[in-house]
Amino acid sequence: MSPSKINFSLEPQAQLEVIKQNTVDLISEEDLLKKLQKSYDSNTPLKIKLGADPSRPDLHLGHLVVLKKLRQFQDLGHEVQFIIGDFTALIGDPTGKNETRPSLSEDEIKKNAESYKEQVFKILDPNKTTVYFNSDWFSEFKATDFIKLSAQYTVARMIERDDFEKRYKSGKPIALHEFLYPLVQGHDSVVLKSDVELGGTDQKFNLLVGRDLQKNNSMAQQSVLTLPLLEGLDGVKKMSKSLDNYIAFTDSPKDIFGKFMSVTDELMFKYAKLIFLKTDEDIKSIQAKISSGEVHPKAVKTNFGKDLVELFYSKAEAEASAKEFEAVFTKGGLPDDIKEVVLDSQAEAHWVCKVIVEAGFADSNSQARRLVESKAVEFDGSKILDSKFNLELKVGEPKLLKVGKKKFAYLVLS
Repeated sequence: MSPSKINFSLEPQAQLEVIKQNTVDLISEEDLLKKLQKSYDSNTPLKIKLGADPSRPDLHLGHLVVLKKLRQFQDLGHEVQFIIGDFTALIGDPTGKNETRPSLSEDEIKKNAESYKEQVFKILDPNKTTVYFNSDWFSEFKATDFIKLSAQYTVARMIERDDFEKRYKSGKPIALHEFLYPLVQGHDSVVLKSDVELGGTDQKFNLLVGRDLQKNNSMAQQSVLTLPLLEGLDGVKKMSKSLDNYIAFTDSPKDIFGKFMSVTDELMFKYAKLIFLKTDEDIKSIQAKISSGEVHPKAVKTNFGKDLVELFYSKAEAEASAKEFEAVFTKGGLPDDIKEVVLDSQAEAHWVCKVIVEAGFADSNSQARRLVESKAVEFDGSKILDSKFNLELKVGEPKLLKVGKKKFAYLVLS
């Protein structure tokens, strides 16, 4: 982490205006301004906290919204406490869940956590970031410590949480360990003496618990800042890997570009605001140029798509991705690097759904079946409409499998 003494380029009120951009909740603006003023006067950075449970191996653009805000804090001179919730992941975050969420194994958590450490520094300044694992302090907890922690909150307060309240009223079970989750997340703020904590709007309850626990421990309460949840590529549901509507940090350059080009113009501008931090004035200016015919919407989307690829890779890879997309999807060509999938020639049949999974184009047979039924699969130039279809292949005659608009593979018999 950088030295604790720094020189701020903006005064507190100007910093606050930057921080407020794109936020939903700020609890409270007056409180945060006082923190910024004290920080400015003492020339000491604030400690800005974000926690992320390694429940999946890949970060996606939904995470990028909050990470971009953290980077804004860093650019203003403050320091980030990035907490990998390897302990909280054992509990499972109940936020937004209609039923008890299964916890992960320790091996899964460890693997995902290492992936997170690598990915966050594509956005954050490593010199102004400290990475913590909350198992470092919770592994020291005894049963009595958890009892004392639980005693700081009532069941009535927990049931006020929206998802708990809905499940309780509908008769769906709430496991007792789920009540521990917000308490454990809140205790992280006590341990690290965080000044500000960030999260999506769905995390508001958990962030406020952190404030309450700090107050119970006679500490200054953290300010809470929430940001909008980013819709996925479908433009409807929250971006999520489980819904397959996401762009991951680790996607290939051509996949990032291709996925971005698939979003609606309306969603493109929301991404521009939350990811590229374009102001309302910037967006109105672009929209006016589109309306007047000065620029084409596709050209705008192409530029944003290249900016997104460059964020994770390089300008050269961004240009190459745009060029290939133009050749494949506009001019009807094929990509240069179509992979080859070798299938067993001794197999009795090559069921289309199983082949789609073997090609890496679906995670399961059921997902592959949905792709076929949605008319997204072509084999040797013909649409496959029957999810029970078996592909006809001959040794020495590669056949092209196409799934969606962006996934290609040559199928070859061994």
